[in-house]
Amino acid sequence: DALAARTRRAAVVWDPHPRGGPPVPGVRLATPNRAEACGFAPEVGGHELAADARRAALLAQRWRAGAVAVTLGAGGALLGRGADSPMLIPAPYAAPGDPCGAGDCFAATTAAALADGRIAEEAVERAVLAAADFVAAGGVSAARTWTDDSAGDDEIPSSAQELAASVRARGGTVVATGGCFDLLHAGHVGLLESARRLGDCLVVCLNSDDSVRRLKGAGRPLNSATDRARVLLGLGCVDAVAVFDEDTPEAVLRTLRPHLWVKGGDYTAAGLPEAAALAEWGGDALVLPYLDGHSTSALARRAALATEATPP
Repeated sequence: DALAARTRRAAVVWDPHPRGGPPVPGVRLATPNRAEACGFAPEVGGHELAADARRAALLAQRWRAGAVAVTLGAGGALLGRGADSPMLIPAPYAAPGDPCGAGDCFAATTAAALADGRIAEEAVERAVLAAADFVAAGGVSAARTWTDDSAGDDEIPSSAQELAASVRARGGTVVATGGCFDLLHAGHVGLLESARRLGDCLVVCLNSDDSVRRLKGAGRPLNSATDRARVLLGLGCVDAVAVFDEDTPEAVLRTLRPHLWVKGGDYTAAGLPEAAALAEWGGDALVLPYLDGHSTSALARRAALATEATPP
């Protein structure tokens, strides 16, 4: 009764269990796994995605839930809203490991995202990524699962720092590059692909939104740091992204300590402002060829002209 009353005032996430009861009416999101969904909707046969979609729609109606997300393990999650078309949110990458606890991670992440004002689609997308990261990092057996490091004040994501340290420890070469990467274009991609071929990992040091505004002026960035990082991480040549808030990446470079710092365009290696910092640990600065005629500013101008020329 208390939970049923709560659904009228807050977003409730219900993670059903085969030996438990159905969700109370009005929950914002229910998160059964495929086996649990099959048990709650035995009249729907099959284990293909189409069957998962039918089960999600049926359960959303039967439970009077805002949505039902059927978790599919390595396949991600399928979000159903009754009569509406289902949405498949695939896992971002294959995460081998013990999946124990991944369902709890998924449910907790969706609850936090909904509490943060996200819609169900965004919450499930975040949860799929969080569950994959949880399994890939070792799941319940990982020490960091049981360690509260929320008080840490690192300027870069631990994944970038840990990646660089791991590559160095096994004798590999850490390559880093940096920039705003506001509108990713062919020049950027060519530079990043060339940089990755120089070593065993590539970390992109990305200017924060405030840093871009100071460097580029009003109206920039066109895309937030979160979106820019996501686009970069979607490239196979980028292994990690480290966001920094200063005008130059020297502070973050001192944390990453890359063997190579790569830039493209009209630079000289000795003239790079980061060269002095790299010399502190024996790193080298390199300049790579840059695809001429490509720039974010030129791309933005062409887009603005095209918009002005388009009739209302």
